[in-house]
Amino acid sequence: MLRRVAEGVLVHESAFIQSNTIVVQGHEGVLLIDPGITTGEMACLANDIRELGQPVVAGFSTHPDWDHVLWHPDFGDAPRYGTAIGAASMHELLATPDWEARVASVLPPEQADDIPLELLGRITGLPSGTTEVPWDGPTVRVIEHRAHAAGHAALLIPERGVLVAGDMLSNILMPFLDLDAEDPVGDYLDALRLFNGVANEVEVVIPGHGSVGHGAEVRERIARDRTYALAARDGRDPDDPRVSPAATFGTDWLPGVNEWQLGRLAERRRSEVWTD
Repeated sequence: MLRRVAEGVLVHESAFIQSNTIVVQGHEGVLLIDPGITTGEMACLANDIRELGQPVVAGFSTHPDWDHVLWHPDFGDAPRYGTAIGAASMHELLATPDWEARVASVLPPEQADDIPLELLGRITGLPSGTTEVPWDGPTVRVIEHRAHAAGHAALLIPERGVLVAGDMLSNILMPFLDLDAEDPVGDYLDALRLFNGVANEVEVVIPGHGSVGHGAEVRERIARDRTYALAARDGRDPDDPRVSPAATFGTDWLPGVNEWQLGRLAERRRSEVWTD
């Protein structure tokens, strides 16, 4: 079911890690951001969009993780945009003979058979330096960065006061850093500075996973992610409520991911000291 979170902006939440699909209404159709996750959910989403009386005229993938590059035939063949880096990553994956097996190996086992891969990753990269999504609707500004994944982008809709954050600013997930990057924490902090720079324009933040945030929550989420990133950089316990025993989500797996991530960062620090 689509839920209105701002004028002309609606959200559909998936059962998989509370994944958010965003629908932005334009003049003649809608912009569909990060649709997912299962075949049934996407068919339901397509029906809800039809009931709006507007077709899908453009799509956007915030970054090249499998759960953000899905598509369903009922959405039509509108152009699906992403950053140039994100699209190149998808094109490289799809050019490998065993891409389906590689993607299948990371899907959640309990839902793997119901996740459509036929149209996965068919993204058109926007030219480097593009600042707006090309479509006939309210201005959607592209805020490209490389926190969490190379080719990641948030989308700011100034007329609606909405920030689509991709896989950041979640109330249920701590920051997932790109541990393959040269400076994963620095990249994350850089992105948070970009978000802080537009926070005065934002009344609603929509994370890739978790609940929509309103008003003061925007800056609170930026600050919480920053606190985690700084602690992780410095080798301190982040003391983050999202991975505490009192957390309301993911208590059976999220603390383990957190410990693994912090361990990887500790290994990097030891390696850098040894190299110096």
